[in-house]
Amino acid sequence: MAATTFRLAHLSDLHLGPLPDIRPWQLFSKRVFGYINWRQGRRTSHRTEVVEALLIDLKSQGLDHTVVSGDLVNISLPAEFVAAGKWLRLLGTPERVTVVPGNHDAYVPLAWHEAWVHWSDYMAGDGRPVPRHAREAFPFLRRRGPVALVGLSSAVASPPTFATGRLGRRQLARLDEMLAGLQGSGCCRVVVVHHPPVRALTAYRRRLVDDKSLGVVLAERGADLVLCGHEHELKLGSLPGPAHRIPVVVAPSASQGAPPKQQGGYLVYTLERHGDRWTVGFELRAFDPEAGIFRTVTAGRVGEALAPATAA
Repeated sequence: MAATTFRLAHLSDLHLGPLPDIRPWQLFSKRVFGYINWRQGRRTSHRTEVVEALLIDLKSQGLDHTVVSGDLVNISLPAEFVAAGKWLRLLGTPERVTVVPGNHDAYVPLAWHEAWVHWSDYMAGDGRPVPRHAREAFPFLRRRGPVALVGLSSAVASPPTFATGRLGRRQLARLDEMLAGLQGSGCCRVVVVHHPPVRALTAYRRRLVDDKSLGVVLAERGADLVLCGHEHELKLGSLPGPAHRIPVVVAPSASQGAPPKQQGGYLVYTLERHGDRWTVGFELRAFDPEAGIFRTVTAGRVGEALAPATAA
């Protein structure tokens, strides 16, 4: 069988700004902590000029699809979701862009029509209507050429000082059925979730609470790649699979400025099928503040040869 190549971009943790006008009563919740965080540092770390350069750079990369693994907003104000929805239209059409939510997209409990409705067509599975509630939306399956994208939501409101995520039994059961149906399909199975499902890659207060349950499903059904965000820096890990370890890639914040803080940027994966085997190459493209453009700063390959393997 001839080689098949698919180029996939992976963005995460954009934390689009600036914050809209805020009424005092809107801060009578966990939002007050996020607002202080924004004022004290996040508004200077996640920069408008980086986001503008990001859109330009993405269009030059010859991409087949783009994935956004959550945290488009900051403190879940309704106006933030409207603005992020408009930004997604600049990024691409729902056919070319797939989105899953992050914990900042569920900073406080909100009804679907106040929040994710503005992105719902980017989270609609193939052959399914645009979702009207999280229970209808996740997990979803999208086939794009030789790639099967499975979107999960770990986005739940958590107590102050916590940024944990949870999938829940219902979503995990549906994921199990979905991945079972993809076994033997020959496609590259890419699972997208905001919180990293590898404990070594995140802190206790930021963990995916039911990561072990997700690991059980993946160990039995398999996947070729798991894409995450949440940590604002590039991290590599792996999970057990039925035939080989499954690579887990944590993307940095796509809107982050240059070091000495965490290296921001976005990832471009080259997914290649050689016969019945998929390999995954990647490059990290980061913002160069002097030139005002994105450049490749790191490149590598993940997959079966990932070493040292990160313990689940």
